[in-house]
Amino acid sequence: MGHILTFNSHHNFLMSKPNSHNTIYGLVLMLYLPLVGCKPPIIEEFHETRKPNILLIMADDLGFGDIASHGNPYIRTPRLSALKQSSVVFEQCYVSPVCAPTRASLLTGKYHQRVGVQSVTNGYEVLDPDAVTIGEWLEGQGYRNGIFGKWHLGEYEPSLPLSQGFHEFIGFRTGHTADYVDAVLEQNGHKYQSRGYITRVLTDAAWAFMRESQEPFFCYLPYNVPHTPLQIDSHKLMPYLELDLDERTARIYAMIEDLDNDIGMLMDSLQGRGMLENTIIIFMSDNGPISGWKIPQDEMRFNAGLRDQKFTVYEGGIRSPSYWMWQGTWPAHQVRGQVTAHIDVLPTLLDIIGVTADPTLDGISVRKYLEKANVPANERFFFQKYALGTLGSQSPQPGGIVRHGVWKMVNGNELYKLDVDRGEKFNLANRRPGKLDSLNVAYHQWWTSILAESDLSIQPIKVGLDLKATIDLQPHHGTVVGDLKYTGHRGLLGEKIGTHPRGVDGDWIANWQESGDAINWHVNVAYEGPYTLELRYRSTGSDSIPSLSILANDEALTNFKAVNTGTDWQWSKIDTVPLAAGKANLSIQLEEDVETGFELRSLSLQRLRE
Repeated sequence: MGHILTFNSHHNFLMSKPNSHNTIYGLVLMLYLPLVGCKPPIIEEFHETRKPNILLIMADDLGFGDIASHGNPYIRTPRLSALKQSSVVFEQCYVSPVCAPTRASLLTGKYHQRVGVQSVTNGYEVLDPDAVTIGEWLEGQGYRNGIFGKWHLGEYEPSLPLSQGFHEFIGFRTGHTADYVDAVLEQNGHKYQSRGYITRVLTDAAWAFMRESQEPFFCYLPYNVPHTPLQIDSHKLMPYLELDLDERTARIYAMIEDLDNDIGMLMDSLQGRGMLENTIIIFMSDNGPISGWKIPQDEMRFNAGLRDQKFTVYEGGIRSPSYWMWQGTWPAHQVRGQVTAHIDVLPTLLDIIGVTADPTLDGISVRKYLEKANVPANERFFFQKYALGTLGSQSPQPGGIVRHGVWKMVNGNELYKLDVDRGEKFNLANRRPGKLDSLNVAYHQWWTSILAESDLSIQPIKVGLDLKATIDLQPHHGTVVGDLKYTGHRGLLGEKIGTHPRGVDGDWIANWQESGDAINWHVNVAYEGPYTLELRYRSTGSDSIPSLSILANDEALTNFKAVNTGTDWQWSKIDTVPLAAGKANLSIQLEEDVETGFELRSLSLQRLRE
């Protein structure tokens, strides 16, 4: 792909600022608000004033302290620091402790539990397809919407970008991709063989989308750095190793510096095209840093004095950089102390373009803070609930917090005053029991409202919605019987093979040995009829070839005899079988004891026309 600094300097967009109180749009949307949960309507453009373009950039696992201007003494991020200088900065901006919940809240303006998302894998990351995303809101206002990078809100229809208000998608559906150089990505449902380092690939794709858009655009650019695998060119890594940093931290800082450079190139390109004055630019991260699994605080990398890291509800896990720039409209180099969050992005953007938002949104518009200084803070309550070991549990704790003013409650028994204790070192619960009790009451009321909308269960995978759609059931969305192992690439660089207790995206199923070993998927078949079944597997190292059964609700659909494939994965069409409409448990089961290197990557289904 070409260098994104190449542009025609004589081309200029002539854009006026948007009318921030478009009465016609507001009245039309108000008619639809009683239909809570319905998708917003597509509305024709009624006036000539062009709405602002929107570029929303999200880093992946970038901590609050991973930017030089946040006090980091090691990292070089001149372009992010310059963006901060040109922006309104919300220094107390909150996200969720892990990837998918933040993305769900960001795109819907609601707490992630309300829209079906609780965590990052095993079906807990799938967005409720009835949730209304920012893409769908903006589509109704004449925007062209593109996403370039990490989706991580579902791997199956209809919880995919093109079914959720986006018109262009280049990236990957899962929580991470294994290769950062020449990665095999997806473009609008089709395989896309990229060339080069993935950050530049996504940057170039996003710039091409913005440059060529004839309508106002919403460009969502969720990069996948500095998430693992920590793959980066050695010449970019060496300067950080020479600082005597550990290898993990050095790789992360090199990846962030590379990201910083590409964001700078985007800014230069927008400026060269005369687009900055009509483009809102937002920069955030999805959660705090990760320096290793459950390590002591003093072994974590620099995070500006915040406590703990990703996966936790302490400040180090949920505080995000938040830069908002609109050149010529919002003041530059302004720091705001109000509590803001990922759920505020959607209502704020709707407010800016003059749309009356759904009153059931959890977020608030922070537009007034963007436009003026010295606006009194709205003493809002902000809540979170996340604890990895209790996913699906309706218990309010552990992992619950509420932030109100300078106070923060954690887990029902911790109380911190963050204006004097940003590191959450001094638990004031015993000194201020009244404050702790009042925050607990507010938290329990919120959690009750969450449970009134969701039982927190994993929803079955929808199958057969589209004749053209192939559903590849992934191991981490199934449950295993016997001593089967979720196996995949691990390590800093993704170079090791290891196991995981419940599986993550990209894993396969190994250790097939005993009769009855099985993997089960809970599905919801949309239409009765014939379906083709294919397996992706490999089988090596033995003359004993496994025989397997495919079952639906414990009734055999067909049998399959594997062949020796060597070390390469291959697709094998099994059979065409009838499936009844409705919920079903699909299973692959080993029929007899075997000694073999059989490994299963996925089960594919496609509905046929009768």
